[in-house]
Amino acid sequence: MNLEQATLAECFEAVVTQRRSVRGFKKQVVGQALIQHVFSIAGRAPSNCNTQPWAVHVVSGGKLERLRDILPVNTMRGMTTLDYPYEPKYHGIYQERQFDAANQMYGAVGLERKDKEQRMEVFMRNYRFFGAPHVAFLFLPEHFGLREAADIGMYAQTLMLALTAHGLASCPQTSLGFHADAVREVLEVDASYKLLFGISFGYEDIDDPINNTRMGRAELSETTVFHDQ
Repeated sequence: MNLEQATLAECFEAVVTQRRSVRGFKKQVVGQALIQHVFSIAGRAPSNCNTQPWAVHVVSGGKLERLRDILPVNTMRGMTTLDYPYEPKYHGIYQERQFDAANQMYGAVGLERKDKEQRMEVFMRNYRFFGAPHVAFLFLPEHFGLREAADIGMYAQTLMLALTAHGLASCPQTSLGFHADAVREVLEVDASYKLLFGISFGYEDIDDPINNTRMGRAELSETTVFHDQ
């Protein structure tokens, strides 16, 4: 490995390890030129047969504030609409990881499992985008399926790494996919585009205690098998 490759590898590793889900943002908006640059980089993500099936709506300003008002109210009233089913059935180690992640997040703001009302208040911050000034909603044309949804996942990771590399924070949110109709209505998106999830982004509020959370990762041996013979 030459010096140029070594430097590139170090930079990449730094970006990957620094990227994390941030749940508290400053109100400071990101310049439009930087946003467009980052999303251009994200467009380099791979996809099956280079179809690039992602349809992305980046929302700021007035429309975002409308959604910030609407989604919490709809959630409390049970007025949710999903384009794709959400039936998580976590068992064993997967359930353990889920519980550990939740305990760490709520623990960062001093809440225990018994503090149900306060924990719900923290959870509801999802629908206010954690105070972020920008949100990207990721849609998939209705005629696509699971394989193309996987392409959206690769796009999302590329986007979040690009945001990190440019000093920005982000949080991917499955919860935003629970309000597909409301999001489409505010953004005037055709019904043929189906909402998968959203990504809140902006500048991290380092003074928000919830951002003290640092999620661990499983050991390589727990998730990966190497076949070398």
